[in-house]
Amino acid sequence: MTFSASTTPSSSPTLLVTGARGFTGIHITEMAQKQGIKVIALESNLNDEKALNQEIAQISPDYVAHLAGISFVASKDHEAFYRVHALGTSNLLQALTKLQTAPKKILLASSATVYGNSPNHLSVEDQPLTPIDHYAISKVAMEDMAKTFFNRLPIVIARPFNYTGPGQKGNFLIPKLVDHFAKRKSFIELGNLNIEREFNDVNMICDAYLKLLELGKANEIYNVCSGQARSLQFVVDTLKKITGHAIEIRVNPDFVRASEVHRMVGSPEKLKQLLAGNGLSLQIPALENTFKQMLDASSSSSA
Repeated sequence: MTFSASTTPSSSPTLLVTGARGFTGIHITEMAQKQGIKVIALESNLNDEKALNQEIAQISPDYVAHLAGISFVASKDHEAFYRVHALGTSNLLQALTKLQTAPKKILLASSATVYGNSPNHLSVEDQPLTPIDHYAISKVAMEDMAKTFFNRLPIVIARPFNYTGPGQKGNFLIPKLVDHFAKRKSFIELGNLNIEREFNDVNMICDAYLKLLELGKANEIYNVCSGQARSLQFVVDTLKKITGHAIEIRVNPDFVRASEVHRMVGSPEKLKQLLAGNGLSLQIPALENTFKQMLDASSSSSA
């Protein structure tokens, strides 16, 4: 799959990626480059409007993947969520409206946390949103603000559900678990064990993002998910099976959030239908394979 360029048919399309040095940004950059897409990493701070406007004008990208944000939900800097997610995104979109030729597609990475404790077995794009913390509320604010640009820019909003893979920081749940198993530690301290999540592969998410940039309908919202719920116990059992190592799980009250989404699983039907209409499908890597890659990476880094 390759994007079309706005200049000549033989030139490579340009994809501007915000947050290109982050976990998702690194993976999508590598994937896009393998497809012959020229990736440009945004250097400006999203809240530095002058520098941002100058850089956007100079690049004039064919496509934009806006991935920059505060990824750690439990961050204590609540103001930063709004400053980066809502105001930063507004500044980016405003800069893009000033281009002589608008990008062919702009993908905004929102979050499945906007659904909160969903009343539905599988969260769907048009259900009411019930965010329960500042991170999720800032993502709702970002989405609502982005809608004011729908009549000026071709925007697609993606709501990814939980995902992981090699390179994810150790303050996230899965990398923390993987590291403990890789180092064959005797116990691990966790928070709430009674949760269900999707634990998708970062490459599946990046593949979906690139497909949405090419095929997604402007002014639409798409869940990026597998619809497969996994318990925390399932994750532990899978890592135990791969490594042959048993680990004691201790609940640390300090890690238990006052407000917790107990089940976060989405319906992928809207995305599936879009892809099927174009003769495509979303490849969902086996979770065991993802964990094996992460274990190998963890072992290599600690060797």
